[in-house]
Amino acid sequence: MVNYLPISLKNALEIRASEVVTPYGGGTDLMIRADEKAVYLFLNKVPEMKNIEEDSKYIRIGAGCTFTDIIENKLAPAILKEAASQVAAPAIRNFGTVGGNICNGSPKGDSTLIFYVTDSILRLVGSKGERMLPISEFFLGRNKTSLNEDELLVEILMSKSGLNNYYYKKIGARNALAISRVSFAAVLDALDNRITHCRTAFGAINDVVVCRADIDAMLIGKTMEEASRIKDEYLDAYDKAIVPIKGRVSAEYRKTVCMNLLRDFLESNEI
Repeated sequence: MVNYLPISLKNALEIRASEVVTPYGGGTDLMIRADEKAVYLFLNKVPEMKNIEEDSKYIRIGAGCTFTDIIENKLAPAILKEAASQVAAPAIRNFGTVGGNICNGSPKGDSTLIFYVTDSILRLVGSKGERMLPISEFFLGRNKTSLNEDELLVEILMSKSGLNNYYYKKIGARNALAISRVSFAAVLDALDNRITHCRTAFGAINDVVVCRADIDAMLIGKTMEEASRIKDEYLDAYDKAIVPIKGRVSAEYRKTVCMNLLRDFLESNEI
C-alpha cells in the first residue's frame, strides 16, 4: 500500500484530488483506529500548513501546527495556549495538530471549542479553489464535517480582538490524558461598563459544540448592572438550550456542570 508525503500544498492538493486518501496530521487519533487498507496523505512536511502569522485583522494558524507550536508561539492568544496546554501529555502535544483536532469532527476537541467561542473562520482549499467557512458551519454532527473529498483544511483564522477577557474550564476524570467530560469557554468584552461582545461555548455534551449567539446577544449592549438584572432570564434560556447526551457520565451531571460553569463565568465578570 502506497502512502504519500507531499512537501508542498500544491502537491498535497494534487494527490488529494486524484487519489482516495486519508489526510494525516499528527496521527494521535488515527493511530488508535488505524485502518490497514487506508492510504494516508501525510501533511507534516507541508510548510504552508505550519505557519502562525498575523495580518491586520486575524491571527492565521496553520492547520498543521501542533499544540506545542501553539504554546510556544508569541502570536497565539492566551485562551488558545491554555487549552493547548491541557491537551493530554507532552508527547501528544508534540504531534497532535489543531487541524486534526477540528477535522475529527468531535465535540470534545480542546482547540475546537476555542475556535468556536472566538468565531474563527476555516480556510478550506481544494482542486476547485478555496472557501472561507465559519467553524460553526463546518460541523454537521458527531464525526461529520462539511469538508469535501478534494479539500484540505489549511488555516484557521482567529480574530485579533476580544480575546483578552476569557474563561476556560475543562472537566475530565483526571488531570493527565483526560478526555473532556464537559468543557466550557467564554469571552466577554466591555467598554465603559457596557458589554460589547459576549460568546460562550460548551463542548463534550452533545454531537456538536453548543454555541448560541442568539442567547449571548441578550447581554450585549447592557451595562453590568442591567445584565445582572436579566441574569436569571439568560440562565433559563441556556438551561433550556443545553440538552446533553449520556456518555461516560450521566446527562444530568453534564447539565449541572454546564450551568455551574456558566454561573461562575458570569460571577467572575460581576454579573
